[in-house]
Amino acid sequence: MKKMNDEEIRVLGCLLEKSVITPEQYPLTLNALTNACNQKSSRNPVMSMEPGAVQRAVLSLQAKRVATIDENFRKQTEKYSHRFCNTPFSDYQFDEAQLAAVCVLLLRGTRTPGEIRANSGRLHTFADNEAVVETLQSLLDYEGGPLVAMLPRTPGRRDAEFVHLFGEVVEAAEPPATVVRSAVGDLRAPTPTPSTLAARVEHLEAEVQALKRLIHSITDAAAE
Repeated sequence: MKKMNDEEIRVLGCLLEKSVITPEQYPLTLNALTNACNQKSSRNPVMSMEPGAVQRAVLSLQAKRVATIDENFRKQTEKYSHRFCNTPFSDYQFDEAQLAAVCVLLLRGTRTPGEIRANSGRLHTFADNEAVVETLQSLLDYEGGPLVAMLPRTPGRRDAEFVHLFGEVVEAAEPPATVVRSAVGDLRAPTPTPSTLAARVEHLEAEVQALKRLIHSITDAAAE
């Protein structure tokens, strides 16, 4: 599937969310979908999409075969639904936990496992952070290619953040890797590849040599 822009990601995330938490109102009218896109809660960033922009995003998603438009000619209305996952024509078949994790990342941006658990709401109840880690691992190992990536840990944060790989932001993500953990919710950065490790060792050796030269110069100056 082609990468989605921010507006397409917001529309798709809303369709996924509403299909689970308000099935009685799904598929969504243009007004309902626009309101969902512009919610001030459960969204990051908060957006202000005009109905025309929402329609254009749906049409683009339809061209990418991840959304459908149901037309009622008698009432002259359209309703929108997704075919992103869990339909006979979808590329992805998610269990409830996987769907919740992907939906949270689509609607809220990068999140740690603990934040995914806290933000999953009515989508799915994760027993603990370990359950979120297992779900993220399954998305990293997804058949056909990883659907999420783990970002370098932000200084001062205990856990690494994860990002979905359906949008244009993925260039900032590190290559997907197996999640390593020593305790529940304690995520480590991806194990360095041999080439990366060699580069780091070379850099450290250069720093050590520079420090040695500095120490020698200070010692010689003091001796004089």
